[in-house]
Amino acid sequence: MSEPLSVSQALSLAKGSLEKLSATIVGEISEYSDKPGYKAVYFTITDKSAALPCMMWRSAFDKLEIALKQGTLVEVSGFFSVYIAKGRMNFSAQTMRLAGEGDLRLKVAQLARKLEAEGLMSPARKLPLPEMPGRIAVVTSPRGKAIHDVMRTLRRRFPLAEVQVVGVPVEGEAAPKALIEGIEVAQRAQSDVILLVRGGGSYEDLMPFNDEALARAIAASRVPIVTGIGHEPDNSIADMVGSYRASTPTAAAEHVVPDIRDLKVKLEEQSRSLSAALSNRVGRMDSILASIRSRALFADPLFMVGGYLQNLEQSAQRLFVAVPNALRSDIHRVEMLRGRLARVASTLFSPQQSKLQLLAAQLESLSPLAVLARGYSIAYDAKGHVVDSVSTIDLGDVLDVRVSDGEYHCRVETKNQIDRVGSDLETDADE
Repeated sequence: MSEPLSVSQALSLAKGSLEKLSATIVGEISEYSDKPGYKAVYFTITDKSAALPCMMWRSAFDKLEIALKQGTLVEVSGFFSVYIAKGRMNFSAQTMRLAGEGDLRLKVAQLARKLEAEGLMSPARKLPLPEMPGRIAVVTSPRGKAIHDVMRTLRRRFPLAEVQVVGVPVEGEAAPKALIEGIEVAQRAQSDVILLVRGGGSYEDLMPFNDEALARAIAASRVPIVTGIGHEPDNSIADMVGSYRASTPTAAAEHVVPDIRDLKVKLEEQSRSLSAALSNRVGRMDSILASIRSRALFADPLFMVGGYLQNLEQSAQRLFVAVPNALRSDIHRVEMLRGRLARVASTLFSPQQSKLQLLAAQLESLSPLAVLARGYSIAYDAKGHVVDSVSTIDLGDVLDVRVSDGEYHCRVETKNQIDRVGSDLETDADE
């Protein structure tokens, strides 16, 4: 038998043995202590029948993105150890992550922060909803309770809309891809709005609506998407990136369409208002028309031109007086100018007239007619030439003789040529 060990030796032996034993443990946080200045974080994990004190060095804990609180289910990995000073065993956690739903929520939160940083959740990016959609696409399971609630609500509130059901699975690994294809089908069908809905379920059941690819498809949709997923507390990433998030499928259907009863009431009110407005307007127009009809402009046809006619008559009267006066003045002036012109003309033309008379007398004296008047005559041969010499005619020629008061014909019976020089001398001697 070996020698007995001291307490310190025994605890050191146990510590050495336990630290060689590593494990991964799942438990629920029952106690949690994170005091400033401590180099480690202390907590206790439990299950239905046991509790295990744990510690984690702060340098490792600060790297985690986990907010610990009582009741959180976690999964820790590390090794067992003994705190020798107190003689207590604990578990030294080296890694930690949320377990079960907690882990899913952590992943969803991380994805939500990522998409929000990219602007996919920005209100400015979300599409506005039509006031009265004519075509509504419902993307959901055709066998779930949600489709019946939606159809009943749409028929009750707005039966005028055409409803297109795009049946897809809403649970399981294939659900996200099917939901994306359903949204694409609804867009190709030229829907005015898309309802993406499903009934309630566990957090794990709703996980397809936290898929990143689905979130990006919703954000990229050309048609506004209204989500109604689960119940009031449930909130998925699809709700965050959609154009509008409703608490339930029924609430989503109510939000996208107006209530036809409210529309009827509104139309009746508007009809009454329009009728009253038209009646008032017709009454005002009738009063205005009566007022216009009674104006002198329309009662008296000469109202507009009366003043012009009066001015025209006055101008005509003035013109009838002014024209004769102006003509008498002008006639008197013309007579004066005519007298002056006559006097000036006589002064200007008198010397010229005397000269003209002298020239006329001279011309008259040289005229052959004047010579004829003194008893002379002119003889013309058959060709009309003047006979100025006996040598130009022959015996028997017929001559035309012109005298002062006419002509006569003669025949040459004889001719006798006279010496012009001797004749001239005789004439000079006679003189």
